[in-house]
Amino acid sequence: MGRKLRVDPIACAGHGVCAELLPELISLDEWGYPILADGPVPQRLERLARRAVTDCPALALRLVREKPAPGRTG
Repeated sequence: MGRKLRVDPIACAGHGVCAELLPELISLDEWGYPILADGPVPQRLERLARRAVTDCPALALRLVREKPAPGRTG
C-alpha cells in the first residue's frame, strides 16, 4: 500500500510551490492550480513529496495512505 498526494481545492491558493518542488508528479493548470498525477507516489519521490507537503504555503497538500480497492486483500 503506497502513498498518494491529495490537494484541498478550497484551501489551495495557487502559489505553485508544489509544482516547483515536485514537477514529476504535479503540474499546474492555466490558473496556477495543481494537477496531481494519478496513482501512488513512487518510493524514490516520497522524500520530495513530503517536502512539497510541508512547504505548501496554504497547507493544502497532503500525502495520504492509499486504501486498497474494495474486494482486494492487503
